[in-house]
Amino acid sequence: MRTLPACLLLVLALTTPAVQAAPPSVQKRQERRTETRALAREVLAGRLPVPTAVSRLRILREEAYAAVLIVEELPQVLEPRRLRDVTAVLAGLETRTAEPALVGLAGHEDSAVRMYAVQGLGKVRSRRVDVMLPLLEDKSLGARREAARALGATGNPQVGKALLTAARAESDPQTRVMMLEAVGASGDKKQAPGLKAFLDESSESTRFAAARGLCLLGVPEGFAFARKLLASEDKHVRRQGLALYEGVSAKQSAAVLRPLLEDKDRALAAGAARVLYQGGDKTMMSWLVLASWNAQGEEKLTYEKELETLHLADDERKALLRKAGVVK
Repeated sequence: MRTLPACLLLVLALTTPAVQAAPPSVQKRQERRTETRALAREVLAGRLPVPTAVSRLRILREEAYAAVLIVEELPQVLEPRRLRDVTAVLAGLETRTAEPALVGLAGHEDSAVRMYAVQGLGKVRSRRVDVMLPLLEDKSLGARREAARALGATGNPQVGKALLTAARAESDPQTRVMMLEAVGASGDKKQAPGLKAFLDESSESTRFAAARGLCLLGVPEGFAFARKLLASEDKHVRRQGLALYEGVSAKQSAAVLRPLLEDKDRALAAGAARVLYQGGDKTMMSWLVLASWNAQGEEKLTYEKELETLHLADDERKALLRKAGVVK
């Protein structure tokens, strides 16, 4: 018997009497779910690239439903390459519904599957540190990196010591960097002395990562390192200094970052406003919107780049401009 194409099945489903008789809001939900089912089948069959699948499923806002559909059929996905892609899609959906399946996949024999699984656990800020900690010693570079990132995302001080121990033993420079930053993200201030020791390393990236970890912990030596970079005459070095304040509360960073709002390097100023906003200073959104409104040419793009990072909606922008009295 010939199977109908997915697109034709979708059209037929959307034209059934039951769908047509439902209220408009229910119809839209049914339409989204029908399309989600069709996309899930494409994912499981390996007919959609991972980025395309994740993007389309997230646009539908049915991530949890898609995860349920995919997980139900997961035992039937035996081909290694297809399982990697399916795991990557589950991770990309960023829904806690997929967490139990990702926990199981984190112990899979395929290293890429383990990597995508722990990446997904990090994205949902999973508390399953018992699953993630062993992956710090995984033979796969990718799995170790994603485990470090995921453990840092937990904000659990109990993982700080393990991360620092792993960083000391890590042979890959970039993976060591991610582990050191994760120590800071964990919030374990007891590991500050260990991080300080890395400030004397010959590797610039290692020193920077240690300083970032210290800044995240609120340790003075980290902020001193950052201020030294901000005092440079090289704009690229100064932007590195600003990057050390990413994730730091506005309360801790305001004394250093607020003066940068007047800096002649407008990219640095815009970045400082964004970091302050993400650190809790909500007035910085208005600052960026008004700065963009008043800017011309390339300078305007500088502010828009930061606003894009913050996912500012058009109606929010208009409301801020009305409040400032520049538009009606």
